[in-house]
Amino acid sequence: MCWSATADLVAGSGIAAVGVACLTQLRRARDLPLAALPLLLGIHQVIEAEVWHSGGGTGPATTAWAVIALPLLALWVPCGVLLAAPRPAPRRLLLPVVAGTATAAVLTLRIADRPVIAEVRGHTVGYMVDLPLPALLVAGYLLATVGSLLLTPDPLLRLFGAVVSAGALICFLLWKLEYVSTWCAFAAVSAVLMAGWVRRGPAKSARPAGPRTP
Repeated sequence: MCWSATADLVAGSGIAAVGVACLTQLRRARDLPLAALPLLLGIHQVIEAEVWHSGGGTGPATTAWAVIALPLLALWVPCGVLLAAPRPAPRRLLLPVVAGTATAAVLTLRIADRPVIAEVRGHTVGYMVDLPLPALLVAGYLLATVGSLLLTPDPLLRLFGAVVSAGALICFLLWKLEYVSTWCAFAAVSAVLMAGWVRRGPAKSARPAGPRTP
C-alpha cells in the first residue's frame, strides 16, 4: 500500500469491502462510527489512488484526502470510541474527544484557508499543509486518534490502538516526509481488526460488586 495507484486502489477496495461486511453485522446503533471505520479508511485509500493518477498537486482528490486524514479522523475516532464504550463510559475518554474537537477545528480552518499540496516521492506521497504550532497539533491528533483507543476499557479496541500506535512510530522513523500518508495506509490495513470487534459484539460493562451473602 502507498507504493502505487494500483496498490492503493486494490487495497482500499478490499478494506472498504471489510467495512461493508462490518456494517452488515452491526448489533448496536451506537457502534456505527467505529464499525464504519474500515469503510472510511478504505475509501480514503481509493482517493489516494486518484492523487497518484493526477500526479499530486492541489486538486480535489488531494483536498478530499486531507479532509479525511486530518480533521475528520481527529473527531471521528474519539467520538466513536466514546459512543461504543460500555456504560457508564469512563470519564477519561472525554479527554481525547476534547483534544480531537480542538485539533479538528484548527485543521479545518487551515485546510479551508490554504491549499494542501501532494507530492509524489518515489513510492510514497507527501502531503504539505501549512500548520501553526505543528508539534502541538500532532500531539492533539495522536491523543484523539490513538489515545482514545488505548484508553478504552475494551481489550480488542486497545489492541487496535496498540497496533496503530506502533505503526505511527514506524512510519515516523522510516518516512518522516511522508508520515501522514504512510501512517494512514497502515491504519487502514490495521482496521480489518474491527471485523473481529464487530463480530464479537459489545463488551459488557463491569458491574459493581454487591453485598455477599453468607
